[in-house]
Amino acid sequence: MNEKEGINVAVIGGGAAGFFAAIAAKENYPNANVTIFEKSQKLLSKVRISGGGRCNVTNGCTSIPELCKAYPRGGKQLKKAFHVFNTKHTMEWFETRGVPLVTQEDNCVFPVSQSSQSIIDCFLKETRRLGINIDTGKGVVSILPKQGNLLLTFRGKEATPLQFHKVIVATGGSPKRSGLHWLEDLGHKIEDPVPSLFTFNMPSEDIRKLMGVVVKNALVNIQGTKLKAGGPLLITHWGMSGPAILILSAFGARVLSEVGYSFKVQVNWVNEPNNESVLQYLRKIIQEHPKKKVVNVRPYFLPERLYLKLLEKIELPSEKIWGELSKKAINKLINVLTNDIYQVNGKTTFKEEFVTCGGVSLESIDLKTMQSKVCKNLYFAGEVTDIDAITGGYNFQSAWTTAFIAGKLK
Repeated sequence: MNEKEGINVAVIGGGAAGFFAAIAAKENYPNANVTIFEKSQKLLSKVRISGGGRCNVTNGCTSIPELCKAYPRGGKQLKKAFHVFNTKHTMEWFETRGVPLVTQEDNCVFPVSQSSQSIIDCFLKETRRLGINIDTGKGVVSILPKQGNLLLTFRGKEATPLQFHKVIVATGGSPKRSGLHWLEDLGHKIEDPVPSLFTFNMPSEDIRKLMGVVVKNALVNIQGTKLKAGGPLLITHWGMSGPAILILSAFGARVLSEVGYSFKVQVNWVNEPNNESVLQYLRKIIQEHPKKKVVNVRPYFLPERLYLKLLEKIELPSEKIWGELSKKAINKLINVLTNDIYQVNGKTTFKEEFVTCGGVSLESIDLKTMQSKVCKNLYFAGEVTDIDAITGGYNFQSAWTTAFIAGKLK
């Protein structure tokens, strides 16, 4: 008999990565005794709220090089891991377990039911089928190597320490470094946790009055940095959100934390980096509609409320005739369309989804097995590691991938 067949395995964390790792471990070693320990009374809480309660389980991207680009941290290191378990494997995994999936136009993948409960039910059904133990209200406070095994101690004076052959840590992201001290004490390098995936607060900017306006393809960059991102931009009652902003917040997580979330953004509303092209575009409008009012021909089909706001900002009367615009007025219009600047002061968590940049450094983990380099028989899965991604199902995908590999217990 394989020596691992009768082993005791502990999975710390009853979230997405924890359940996936536990199921993988039990499927790989059917005779193993696998237990999930969750510190709270709630299981899979992040799965429940993901995607507005619909659960964006993965992304439809099938190109591994493209997939890796969605990860500000961990992308390069995940390349080999994605060859082992990627988006195709994820879709197959859920569908063969009775959860049909649908891929949206934006490549986000959801259950056909449009309910995260389908994913939760699938996990609970699988754990019951496989005979995986689930112990809630059981918070692990330390791991102690002991004669080749690992001793877990739990919160509460009455809690009895338990010994395991293998342990998988899948506790999710910690908002504070103190939440990772127990892993740091074992010798793991910790990257300071800072928020990722957040929206920009602009309390001093009256553009907030345009809440609800969406620009389908803007280009945004952080002034004084090389950080830039394109895509849909949403104006909210507190500032700006939408994919372009969220991508910037993910790639700029550390930089923006260092400046205390006080910085300037440059918005190119028409996503045209070449000002000469914009000039030619405006000249064409003047040529074709010389007698029309500026308000009646919107460049690049910008939303009307936004366009009026931009005209007001550069003090260009909306009743002005296109053919009468001076060279100075045209230059002002080009500037506000391509280089509109706003002051950001603060951030807001995107929906209810809290994602952290930081965690256990990938330098402390063997990515081929997800085993700790400093503590034998200890493995990691999910966001407790310094891996995070932009929105679109990518964070769940790295959770499934790392959990699948960790569950091999190699």
